[in-house]
Amino acid sequence: MANVDFRPLMEKEDAGLIGETGLQRKSDVIVIGAGAAGMMAAIRAGKRGRSVVILDHARAPGDKIRISGGGRCNFTNIHAGPKNFLSANPHFCKSALARFTPADFIAMVDRHGIAWHEKTLGQLFCDDSAKDIIRMLLAEMRMAGAVLHLGTEISGVEKTEAGFRVSTSEGHCEASSLIVAAGGKSIPKMGATGFAYRLAEQFGLAVLETRPALVPLTLDPGLLESIAPLAGIAAPAEIRHGRTAFREALLFTHRGLSGPAVLQISSYWREGDEVVVSIEPDIDIAAHLKTAKQLNGRQSPQTALGDILPKRLAQFLVEREKISGNMADLPDKALLRLAAGVQNWAVKPSGSEGYRTAEVTLGGIDTAALDSRSMEAKAVPGLYFIGECVDVTGWLGGYNFQWAWASGFAAGECV
Repeated sequence: MANVDFRPLMEKEDAGLIGETGLQRKSDVIVIGAGAAGMMAAIRAGKRGRSVVILDHARAPGDKIRISGGGRCNFTNIHAGPKNFLSANPHFCKSALARFTPADFIAMVDRHGIAWHEKTLGQLFCDDSAKDIIRMLLAEMRMAGAVLHLGTEISGVEKTEAGFRVSTSEGHCEASSLIVAAGGKSIPKMGATGFAYRLAEQFGLAVLETRPALVPLTLDPGLLESIAPLAGIAAPAEIRHGRTAFREALLFTHRGLSGPAVLQISSYWREGDEVVVSIEPDIDIAAHLKTAKQLNGRQSPQTALGDILPKRLAQFLVEREKISGNMADLPDKALLRLAAGVQNWAVKPSGSEGYRTAEVTLGGIDTAALDSRSMEAKAVPGLYFIGECVDVTGWLGGYNFQWAWASGFAAGECV
């Protein structure tokens, strides 16, 4: 096993969970993946008296936790419920979410004395650092007796009469139950490989189409060139795709469109589709322009629009609509056209930035193959899939962590 580098995240007494004496050959439960879902599953299973070995090829646990929320970890959302998740079966997530709620995770955070705060839209963040959440999970794993092996590559998994045999770079280990929490394909530079999907297919489980989700959208070269001067500008916006809409910040980038509103809509968008952008959706732009015309007809439309929008953005929108002259010279229909350009701007993205920057993976292991109460594969007793690899994808804002905690708890409770 590699000499791991995560000890700065741990209290000295937590070091007891590291498997320093070699791989434990037999246990009740093997968990593949030391991320949010895997650690929660190990905690719950261990607290129920199961002997647990948790394996990960990474050199530190909880990498996605560490980088989330700008380093402060948006660890849950107080509003998390089935309506905040995408899945081919929107009812599948209900059982797990109901049995381990945001309040349950908050209670764990509070027990460990981690200070936190609520930002917008029910999002909860650590006051200090995401590492506090990792330390908490490691401490809980230690108390539950789980043994963690990092820097451990997995070369094969097979079903045996007694359960499962996992072959690794440190030898093989066996257990009656196997929990797979290996994540999806997002952020490959952090080690994402799609391992869970291959393992599911090995055991005959269907895997639905996977796509990058919560990801910036890119634009074709012509449109991208025209908005190049806007890179770095942010504004309140509503982004719509069909009947789905999100109101949060929009950010123009050197590749296209980003910001929370765009990341949210990206989970619903498909290639060839348009999204409709409404900038400053809470302001009646048409009424503002008409009032500006009455109060000071000598000002330019850029100046009038620049009173409520960043000046570079105002200039771009006016030039795009080919409007010139002073406000007094513009007929009302021109002002209405400009207002529509601000609040009814149809944009056809050319694609997305892909798994490289996607926060999560949409799609995954078909929930029809899993028991919603336990996350166990219906056709393979003792095999469980949890977290991001399952076809349950949350909105931006702490929802995917809540699914990780809830699905991990569900498997750990039943394994």
